[in-house]
Formats: sequence, structure tokens, C-alpha cells
Amino acid sequence: MKKLMMLALAAAMGMFVLTGCGGGEEAKAYSTDLVGAMVEAGAFSEPLEELDGDTAFALYKLGDYGLAREDLTDCAVQRSAGATCEEGAVLVLADKDKAGKALDALKAYVDGQISTNESYRPGEIPKLEAALVEQQGASVLLVVANDLDAAKSVIE
Repeated sequence: MKKLMMLALAAAMGMFVLTGCGGGEEAKAYSTDLVGAMVEAGAFSEPLEELDGDTAFALYKLGDYGLAREDLTDCAVQRSAGATCEEGAVLVLADKDKAGKALDALKAYVDGQISTNESYRPGEIPKLEAALVEQQGASVLLVVANDLDAAKSVIE
């Protein structure tokens, strides 16, 4: 009987340890629905084109940052067809560390856009310089918008 009580107590303690040390609350991730919501909120000055995951992986050069295509588990990307530099993207990666690499890739992408467009589309440079590039959990967000406040109102 004493052994049975000790086993029950040990099992109960194990359950408390597992629930108490479960790593806490999972970090929130950006929803891929944000991009469409920003479009609906009027954040962009023109209609945007939707890109698929393969195109987004190549566009943002995620492979150059040690990521494999399989690491990009979901995404929503809408981008200008050419008249502006506006775009909205949420990339969902396999884990937080991979999202950190994607964040670096997106920052480099925006820097490249600034360099490329300085003489080609100088009116777009303020939008690019104000771009939101952020990580939340295993996801990253990129927003280059005409009305950044409208985009932020959807994000917050």
C-alpha cells in the first residue's frame, strides 16, 4: 500500500513538473490573413498581385540565408506589379530560429530595394525607409505601404 501511495505521489509530482515547466506560453505568430486585411484597410495605393511560396522564397533569397524551401511552411505575399514598391508579406517558418534568418533576408531585401530604386523610383524611397520588418514567433512580417498607419491599425 505504501509503495502504491509513493507511486501515485510520484506520478502527481511529475504532472506538476511537466505543466509548470512546459516552456510557458507559445510565442504568437503573425497570421497570413494580415496581408489581405491590410489591402482591405487601404494601406496600399494600387492593387497588388499575390505570389506563391516558391516565388516568395526566391524573391526574398531565403536560400542565401541557410533556409530550405521546406522551412517556409506558409505565406501570404502581395506585391506591386511595378508602379510602386509597395508590398505586404507574412512568412511562416518551421521555427523561431529559421524565422530569424528570414528576418535578416527581408531586411537585406528592403536595403536592396532602396539601392535599386534610388534613381529609378526616388518617390518610393520614403516608403521603403519606413518599411515594417518584424518577427513574431516563427513568423516574419514585411510591409511597404502608402498608408503605413492603415497597415499598423490592422496589425495591432
